[in-house]
Amino acid sequence: MAASKKKVVRKARKGDRIRQVAAIPFRLNEHGDVEVMLVTSRTTRRFIVPKGWPMKGKSGRKAATIEAQEEAGVLGKTLKQPAGTYCYWKRLANRFVRVDVVVYLLEVSEELADWEESKRRQRAWLAPADAAVLIDEPDLSTLVRNVRIPKLEYSSKKKNPAFGKDHAQ
Repeated sequence: MAASKKKVVRKARKGDRIRQVAAIPFRLNEHGDVEVMLVTSRTTRRFIVPKGWPMKGKSGRKAATIEAQEEAGVLGKTLKQPAGTYCYWKRLANRFVRVDVVVYLLEVSEELADWEESKRRQRAWLAPADAAVLIDEPDLSTLVRNVRIPKLEYSSKKKNPAFGKDHAQ
């Protein structure tokens, strides 16, 4: 189960670091270029990547995979090594807390037509440079703009079942 906001506030008051995990879903388009998926946040409707709190008993990589399925409706393989990190200020009821996010790349093999948060979020496939322009958090924007897919884990010759679906849903 994800950490509660009360627990986050308690940790923030003690000066502990607050952590989250995120996924950058990716695929190759018909030209072999990388595309990344962004989703809208539930409240502010800004474009973000799927992210959430660490889950008890699950690795950061596994938690990021679960968040991508819940928030973006995508399934696939999450690469072992984090793609990077970024920080942002999370708005809580009466304060902001700094959150450090570890980001993993998720090679999308399937897009679900209906998923847990489909009625509350929109998703879009974009070139990394275009996606970066839509993201408000500067560190995340830079990470997305400069995303690199490790050649050992991902082959451009591989057929990507996610390609060919609607680019914005």
